[in-house]
Amino acid sequence: MKPQTFELVRYTDISGVSGTGTVAEGCVFTDGSVALRWHGDNPSTAVWPDLDSILAVHGHCGATVVRWLDVSEMETVPGTDLLPGEVAHILATGRDTHAQVPA
Repeated sequence: MKPQTFELVRYTDISGVSGTGTVAEGCVFTDGSVALRWHGDNPSTAVWPDLDSILAVHGHCGATVVRWLDVSEMETVPGTDLLPGEVAHILATGRDTHAQVPA
């Protein structure tokens, strides 16, 4: 298995700092750790222990979700019907945890 790439997509900018749309890109490594690169006027890169940690800090209760980029190469998870580019969040552990998009 190789690292899986994704984008963070923000629907509502609660902090007023990073804006909406694709605000960061990242990679989940085979051990579950994540490298995340923020876009914008002050780009930065950070390494996190896992995707859950990123979403706990930056998910803003579903206002920011994960869009997987390599869906066709990902291992399939029973009970999911992902299409390439679909906004979804599958933890490195393989649990299906689809995020709800705020209205």
